[in-house]
Amino acid sequence: MTPRKTTKSEAPLLTQDWPLPAGATLGSSVRAKGILLEIRARMPVAMRRALDVRTGVLILAMPESEAPAFAAAATIVSGALEGIENLPVIPREIEDILTIKTSERHRWLKDGRLKSAGTRTVKLRGRARQITFHVFDPRQVEALLEGEQIDAWREADAETARENRRRAAWNRRLARAEKPDKAKGAGAGAEEGVKLAGWAAFEREGLLR
Repeated sequence: MTPRKTTKSEAPLLTQDWPLPAGATLGSSVRAKGILLEIRARMPVAMRRALDVRTGVLILAMPESEAPAFAAAATIVSGALEGIENLPVIPREIEDILTIKTSERHRWLKDGRLKSAGTRTVKLRGRARQITFHVFDPRQVEALLEGEQIDAWREADAETARENRRRAAWNRRLARAEKPDKAKGAGAGAEEGVKLAGWAAFEREGLLR
């Protein structure tokens, strides 16, 4: 019987793993994937696929025949992990960590509730176009995750939306009331219109509130 040839995937492997700190992932698999991609970007292209992440653990695996390359890759990974807790949080990561919508991120960033830690520009894979986006301080994100600020912001947004709806409904009523009554004479209509116009200005000043 002819011996079965050992495939590359079955060859003996050298492996090393690095558990990612909770302060780095902030409980997010999306953030863990982002850390993986960040570290891969610092490795030679030929080595990148040898590094993967599974349940919050970085795993480097290479054939025993590539021992020198394995040692070099392990050194790169170990160095890249120093201070990894301070790696800025990108948009898709903060949305996953805080369980917020893209619209909420944009709104809170615009009005200053979310503080930008700067911007980052990347080139889209396979395209000439670049995109620039805001990044966030992981310690700010961690504080928001552990506190109740997100719920307070959402309640404030809901109250603002209710107030805007009330104001819009009142303005529509005023607009309808300011139109002259065609059923009355021109003089009566004009007089009515003048009175209502004054009343509308009075209301807009908020003097009845």
